[in-house]
Amino acid sequence: MKNTETLLPLAQAARQASSLAASLSTTIKNAVLQQIAQELHARREWLKAENKRDLQAAQTQGLSAAMLDRLTVADDGINAMIEALKQVSLLNDPVGEVVRMWKRPNNLLVGKVRIPLGVIGIIYESRPNVTVDAASLCFKSGNAVILKGGKEALHSNTALVSLMHEVLRKNSLPETVLQLVPPVERETLYAMLALDEYIDLIIPRGGEELIRSVVAHSKIPVIKHYKGVCHIFVDESADQDMAEAVILNAKVQRPGVCNALETLLIHGGCASAFLPRIVSSLRGKNVEIRACGQCRTIVHDLKEASEEDWQSEYLDLILSVKIVPDLDAAIAHIGRYGSMHTDAIITRDYSNAQHFLGRVNSSVVLVNASTRFNDGNQLGLGSEIGISTTKLHAFGPMGLEELTTLKYVVYGSGQVRE
Repeated sequence: MKNTETLLPLAQAARQASSLAASLSTTIKNAVLQQIAQELHARREWLKAENKRDLQAAQTQGLSAAMLDRLTVADDGINAMIEALKQVSLLNDPVGEVVRMWKRPNNLLVGKVRIPLGVIGIIYESRPNVTVDAASLCFKSGNAVILKGGKEALHSNTALVSLMHEVLRKNSLPETVLQLVPPVERETLYAMLALDEYIDLIIPRGGEELIRSVVAHSKIPVIKHYKGVCHIFVDESADQDMAEAVILNAKVQRPGVCNALETLLIHGGCASAFLPRIVSSLRGKNVEIRACGQCRTIVHDLKEASEEDWQSEYLDLILSVKIVPDLDAAIAHIGRYGSMHTDAIITRDYSNAQHFLGRVNSSVVLVNASTRFNDGNQLGLGSEIGISTTKLHAFGPMGLEELTTLKYVVYGSGQVRE
């Protein structure tokens, strides 16, 4: 009971604030988002100083390079947060949108209208940018939000939330629209996951262990993805210059994120020409390659891949590579080992591209483009609150529309049911 009481007031306050959040005008919401963007720009040196406190502690604790990368708030990261806020403010407000309307034979007019979900809990590791992205999307979509960041980003998240609270106060809006959970024990966090009377949805962002733990303990619906085992298939018809550029971007640009390439599949018909080339390029970027037996007959010094490699999310400069006999074999491999996150084909054959798009059921499927594009901002959503690989109720990057649901509205003129 004590654990529940620690976070119960936050959940109750969020539920109360959600009614106000749902009723805010688009004009007010956009103005607040623009003001937050201005404050981020004006106070960037202070934000970087607060983030430095987290980075110093993280280095002392021996966090991995991938975690340190996610934790860092530099000028480019602040600029990205500012741009995301501006983009979200420019997007159409989904709240109140009439999606469809039709007339029944008895002249009842039936419609479906978008409404906010209510109270959303976000549980995440590192990534202070999630604090701003989640807050902006929840606010614009008329939801209250409870943020639970990792202790490794405590100073960064506290600074960002305090800045946003200042803007809310200036606009005579309650801080309880946006709340940050203080450092708590894991048992207390689990107690929060039982507050289904007040919280409508939980979205965890982080490693597979965190997400599985949240799912196991939550009485509240959870939107999730466990991991990103992302594939690129190089078709026999592929433009090899294009394939090389896309693969290097997908693997090397930011290897520690969920949409980075983890497994490369190469059509047997082009493997003898393409494999040595791509191995040389990847090694030039310090990528360790773990390959199938057929690959090792072409490039003899490759490390042998294990069964575990095909299902691994490395989040590092490591790549598993396999030669497959045809397109269907590539699709079968993805179906067996993939995580329904992001998969791509490099091809000049339109029929093969369409076949791949139709058969691979990941949240984002690409033709001739990097897996790194599975990102809300890159796909025009302004930013994202997470990437879902569950098909209920959202699939893929979650933007404004995915933070709403639909209710029915019915207009009558005195009709009664017979």
